[in-house]
Amino acid sequence: MKILVTGAGGQVGTELLAAFPGHEVVGVTHAHLDVGDREAVLEAVAATAPEAVVHAAAWTAVDACEADPDRALRVNALGSRHVAEAAHRAGARVCYVSTDYVFDGTKAEPYDEWDPPAPRSVYGRSKLGGEHAVGVDDTIVRTSWVCGRYGPNMVATVLRLAATPGPLRFVDDQWGHPTFADDLAAMIARLVLERRPGRFHVTNQGAVSWFEFARAVLAAAGDDPARVEPIATIDLDPPRPAPRPANSVLDNAALRLSGIPLLDHHEVPLARLVAHLTA
Repeated sequence: MKILVTGAGGQVGTELLAAFPGHEVVGVTHAHLDVGDREAVLEAVAATAPEAVVHAAAWTAVDACEADPDRALRVNALGSRHVAEAAHRAGARVCYVSTDYVFDGTKAEPYDEWDPPAPRSVYGRSKLGGEHAVGVDDTIVRTSWVCGRYGPNMVATVLRLAATPGPLRFVDDQWGHPTFADDLAAMIARLVLERRPGRFHVTNQGAVSWFEFARAVLAAAGDDPARVEPIATIDLDPPRPAPRPANSVLDNAALRLSGIPLLDHHEVPLARLVAHLTA
């Protein structure tokens, strides 16, 4: 297949470029394509003539989205509309990378693919707008708490903070599944190559709080996890502008019920990533 990857400079997009061995992959970064520019998107997709488009481009700065909703909607919602339109004109299917932020986080149990979305933040609303832009034969992959070798993420942040003296404080009242970009990219590639339509939750396994995950990062790095102290979201100073879902745990029900093996427990790729980042 010939696959076009948008957002190819991001931590997921970079991994996607290597996730389709034996296939032709063309990547475009934000520097080369503004997805909010309809004519530019139509031209880029037509020139590439892909069979599938993995749309990983997004503005993911959650708090910045809250302050600039027009930009968030232009990139994440309208931009996704442009990508879907261009792909369908070219006869290509779309795989759109979405987020746990489409849910409000109030459910007591993990969210499955059939739970109704109810985003609380501008970012979540804009990403849900992107979901609405794709077609019934396209694929939506929701993920959460993404970490990887490229770009800023939680694991890199904890390791950077651990290099300074004193305690580290992370919230213990937000829960989710950490997801590692290389594992995520491999599953996206499978769904694309198998042409599976519909929504899929794709995360590594093992629900933790940010506090517990930060401790796991330190332990994997051979540091003292007791350096990490819990704090409640309401006590953060300064407070975060965008509301976070308290429960971001995504049940990978569509994968599980389809008989597709789930991604590893997050401790496995965490050890791999920490070893890479501290080498």
